[in-house]
Amino acid sequence: MRGKKLVTVLITALVCAWPAVGSAAPPEIESDVVEATLDNGLTVLVLEDRRAPVVANMVWYRVGSADEHSGVTGISHMLEHMMFRGSERYEPGEFSRIISRLGGRENAFTGRDYTSYFQVIGRDHWETVMAMEAERMQNLKLQEDEFRPELSVVQEERRLRVEDQPNALLREQLMATAFFNHPYGNPVIGWMSDIEAYTLEDNQAWYDRYYHPNNAVVVVVGDVDAERVIDAAREHFGDIPAGELPEAKPRSETPQKGERRITVEAPAELPYLMMGWKTPVLNTVEDPVDAYALMVAAGILDSGEASRFAREIVRGEELAGATSARYSPFSRLDDLFLIAAVPTADTDVDTLEAALLEQVERLKDEPVSDSELERVQARVIASEVYQRDSVRSQAFQLGMLQTIGVGWQEGDRFVERVRAVTAEDVQRVAREYLVPQRRTVGILDPQPLDGEDPPDPGAAQPYGETAGGM
Repeated sequence: MRGKKLVTVLITALVCAWPAVGSAAPPEIESDVVEATLDNGLTVLVLEDRRAPVVANMVWYRVGSADEHSGVTGISHMLEHMMFRGSERYEPGEFSRIISRLGGRENAFTGRDYTSYFQVIGRDHWETVMAMEAERMQNLKLQEDEFRPELSVVQEERRLRVEDQPNALLREQLMATAFFNHPYGNPVIGWMSDIEAYTLEDNQAWYDRYYHPNNAVVVVVGDVDAERVIDAAREHFGDIPAGELPEAKPRSETPQKGERRITVEAPAELPYLMMGWKTPVLNTVEDPVDAYALMVAAGILDSGEASRFAREIVRGEELAGATSARYSPFSRLDDLFLIAAVPTADTDVDTLEAALLEQVERLKDEPVSDSELERVQARVIASEVYQRDSVRSQAFQLGMLQTIGVGWQEGDRFVERVRAVTAEDVQRVAREYLVPQRRTVGILDPQPLDGEDPPDPGAAQPYGETAGGM
């Protein structure tokens, strides 16, 4: 064991940290995290939280869609589904039935950088689910008669979440256009042509390649004793041998030579506009100040009713019915700074695009005022701090940070780093990164709905993570 360290666990998803409404920056909340590394390379993180007799148990694997190649895109997600279809000890579906019988709940999700499995259960049963996770880490039993029905489930999931959701379809196409040879250009759920060609052997090969203790992180948060959890992890996972992991090749994106634009035609009621700029993240930037300044810049543009998009474009000029700005520094590789908007019925997309870009240029031309900067910093901090209300979200934050390679200790620095962002920092990163040479623009051209109701854009799964396994 490496001992106890203090951590301010304040980071939300990743792949999906949108600034949220908050009134003022709450005080920092510190928690003791115990970290241990087993002889086989498994990392174990434990956070005691005795506010309720509940425990979140998570197992994270450092493999996601970013590790896939053409022909097997989405295989990480497909294997996630198959992890519920039986092992040497448990029959198909038995894993879920046991957890339900114990009064718990479970699921799993796949992202670009990881695949994770979790249970939330009463404090008397956390070791039971830990032992079950150890069983399927080493003894998954893949069977053809279980694979075929689950393959159909995944195909339908893609149709429902992407192909029948015009906004999600545009986002997928935008990412594929922005990134030529960067793995984030492939969707987490995979391209349908690849899904249709999956074999049971593809799943077995992926499991054998990545599902090893030295490629995993176990996170336990809740009403537990940390030392006992570490001992239990050694008992249940300690005898699983470490595996030989494939060497990761560098996958640097081909330099962009100018703005890229796409138009996606799909049945929809209204157009949709999306723009993304290639930006570094904490793992790739030379100075972490840049990453946090980009996060604050997104908050200035869109973080509640007082933000610039809402004030100037939605209520002021009434050009958009909805807007968003998103940037997260928490991923393995460079990502996009994204803004999006839905025009009002009497606004054309070109006018809306010009208005959004005017606000981006304003970030470059004039420093944000002290009062606006402080308000946005407070909102960004508050949105992260309030995630601590749930043992599951605390476990997510710890596991995500550790798995992407930032390290859970980055939570210690989150509040300090956000508060340290200056108006000059925001202006500098806007000038450096939010430039046409880094920009990709996507426009949804709505096609007739053929008499059917339009799909609900809010039902689309957020980019970067796809739930499954149930």
